[in-house]
Amino acid sequence: MPGIDRRLLQNFEWPIFTMGLAVAAIGIVNLISASPERTGLIPDTAWRQAIWLGLGLALLLATLLVDYRTLERIAVPFYVGVCGLLVAVLFVGRIVNGSQRWIDFGPLNLQPSELAKLALIVLFARILARRSASSPVGLLDLIFPAVLVGIPAALIVKQPDLGTALVMAMVSASFLAVTRVKVSSLLLISAGGIAAIAIAWFFVLHDYQKERVFTFLDPSRDPLGAAYHGIQAQIAVGSGGVFGKGFMHGSQSQLDFLPEEQTDFVFSVLAEEWGFAGTATVLVLYLGILIRGLMIAHSSKDLFGAYLAVGIVALFFWAGAINVGMVIGVLPVVGVPLPMLSYGGSALLTCMVSLGLLMNVSMRRYIF
Repeated sequence: MPGIDRRLLQNFEWPIFTMGLAVAAIGIVNLISASPERTGLIPDTAWRQAIWLGLGLALLLATLLVDYRTLERIAVPFYVGVCGLLVAVLFVGRIVNGSQRWIDFGPLNLQPSELAKLALIVLFARILARRSASSPVGLLDLIFPAVLVGIPAALIVKQPDLGTALVMAMVSASFLAVTRVKVSSLLLISAGGIAAIAIAWFFVLHDYQKERVFTFLDPSRDPLGAAYHGIQAQIAVGSGGVFGKGFMHGSQSQLDFLPEEQTDFVFSVLAEEWGFAGTATVLVLYLGILIRGLMIAHSSKDLFGAYLAVGIVALFFWAGAINVGMVIGVLPVVGVPLPMLSYGGSALLTCMVSLGLLMNVSMRRYIF
């Protein structure tokens, strides 16, 4: 193919591509059952997700054509542009179910908070790749990155979308695991984190968000109100057994006991209808993506590519862990979609571009 280095085609990153496509395909099949509308062989929600997947695959392949190191040069304007979109959401964003998270671009609805996660990963990869690795990171070195996280996180909490802000914070903190940080700084960061949680509890969180924490600690507190979502999700997961009740035969999902079954609680539908065998298959695919992503980070020929891969792995890990954790009742319900399984165009496109960047780092290590 003209204009494309033959070595890229010869070293195409099949493992990431195959596992990511498999999870997305399972997600579409699962959405046929999880969609709130019950008319037609394939509901509109599943059709729209399939269209988004097609667009996402096109973006993934387009991502492979551009050297990922180009992102290092545009990391700052990318971050600034995304923050601008987050500000615009507060003024012109579309309100759905009390949340103002989307900007309409004709037939497309863009959720800038999804782009914000990727923008932070790219920016942090640039910062870490350009700093000297000879000296450990001190507390003063972390102030500027904390501000970089705090600006989009505060704008996202304002929407309100606590779940996405939490994922962003966890992904950003994950970079500390691959950075030399002074022990004293880690202790101060921990103390600051506790203080931030206290401040958020009293001055940031809405009453309904606090109630979710209370009902997580004591589900019997309000079983028909704030705790209802979590209880129904756990019933669905537990009733699936080993092999599940069968496709479109889950009582919790088909009888509309599950709330937000196509987004936040899509894992419950999967567990009820396909059982332990189905959920284990999906979790193994996720694990495969994470492990392969870490292998790509380790084998990267430059620091920017390594940090970029680490950030993407952290994004998939934390989003998946928080979603599954809240579904099975080990974490409070915070509204985090499951990567590539939950319905959502912006989220799916972000996931596919992220996988494309992982593949990009992997494939270009052969032509450096």
